[in-house]
Amino acid sequence: MEAVRERNGKRMGEDDDTEADLVCGIPDSGVGMALGYAEGHKIPYKRAVLKYTPTWPRSFTPSDQTHRNLVAKMKLIPNEALLDGQRVVFCDDSIVRGTQLRDNVRTFFEAGAKEVHVRISCPPLVYGCPFIGFTSSKSDMELITRRIIHDFEGDDRKNLDKYATTDSPEYRRMVDEIARRLGLTTLRFAKIETLVESIGLPKCKVCTHCFDGSSYSPCKCRE
Repeated sequence: MEAVRERNGKRMGEDDDTEADLVCGIPDSGVGMALGYAEGHKIPYKRAVLKYTPTWPRSFTPSDQTHRNLVAKMKLIPNEALLDGQRVVFCDDSIVRGTQLRDNVRTFFEAGAKEVHVRISCPPLVYGCPFIGFTSSKSDMELITRRIIHDFEGDDRKNLDKYATTDSPEYRRMVDEIARRLGLTTLRFAKIETLVESIGLPKCKVCTHCFDGSSYSPCKCRE
């Protein structure tokens, strides 16, 4: 898994022309990607955010948003000495609701960051997971993407294929709006093609339903 994250991050770093002073992974899930991104983008990796572990285990997710926000705030401690006056790229694995990241971004700016760029190792989560509950969402409207689509279209199910298509006008508009709502300087997600390539399997052997609505279908692949 770490090798996949690092390969994915390296590709994103190589393709990114954003000027920045350092890259940091949001611990723990963003660290592998950030290490790859630092190598690909040729900027240093620094621990600008530390994880305070004696709070809650990684597998524990409080059931309500208030407690999730509290746990997230207790877990992550910004290193002001590294953030002050710096243009920082933060890497993480996904954006689901966006509430924790929004609060973290505010904290990073309060700690002195000049710019906060976020890079996500998977594409936007446009579809809720009907299989294993990957997003832990009880409703698709918990996804920040679907709330934005609803605001744009008046119907959160309208034109989903267009919003899920990398670099389409709808996709770009959605990503720009996520960045605006979270207070980010810039935001970019991994392309689904890059993610699949990093995994090293044919796309038809990888479930990408959360990203594009398609599922694992081995009958379409040659062994």
